[in-house]
Amino acid sequence: MKLIKPSYKIRTKFNTKEVLSDIIDNGIEILKDIEDAGRTCYKSENKITNESAPKFIKMLLDKGHESVLEHQIISVRFVCDRGVSHELVRHRIAAHSQESTRYCNYSKDKFDNQLTFIIPCWVENIPEGEYKLKIEDKRLYSDKFDNNRDDINSMWFWSLANNEITYNKLIEDGWQPQQARAILPNSLKTEICTTANLREWRTIFKQRTSKAAHPQMRELMCPLLDELKTKLPVIFDDINY
Repeated sequence: MKLIKPSYKIRTKFNTKEVLSDIIDNGIEILKDIEDAGRTCYKSENKITNESAPKFIKMLLDKGHESVLEHQIISVRFVCDRGVSHELVRHRIAAHSQESTRYCNYSKDKFDNQLTFIIPCWVENIPEGEYKLKIEDKRLYSDKFDNNRDDINSMWFWSLANNEITYNKLIEDGWQPQQARAILPNSLKTEICTTANLREWRTIFKQRTSKAAHPQMRELMCPLLDELKTKLPVIFDDINY
């Protein structure tokens, strides 16, 4: 059994070229493209300069003219638990490609023959890492976790340990992954690539960085918003949490 923290990685498409490392360093190029499209409405392309894009886009945002932001997209890969992903896919003006529990057989070597779970941000004193499990005298043991520990976080840990044991046993006895997945919990790690235009990302950030949002969602979205504010001036500057 493996426990990890959630994470994200920005990936993006720009002029049909996919960048899998980080968003284009010079975010001003994205702003220039938005300005070029937006000035079509006013036929003011003659006012475009090397420095005019941020001011023009801020003017549009101040007026609520956000449709022009749909000309550019951002793509992000999230590593999160299934519960967070269920909320994320509710943003329908977006493309989502997610790790499938129907086709992924976690008992295979490519997954190190184990399930991976996300540590919730409120669970303390349980570190990331691999935990070897074994059953002796019908009792489940872990190599790095005190079997006698009795607290609310250990209840979470042992429920997941039992989950892995049961999942592997179901596969071993003939169930397919799409059948054995019936017992998998929300804490299961999943990867999901989400691509949306900048206008939709503004909506996502307004909803998912709010103090009313789920804490695990905020754990991902707040730092992502902060990073994008440094990469793309103006677009997200007015969104605070």
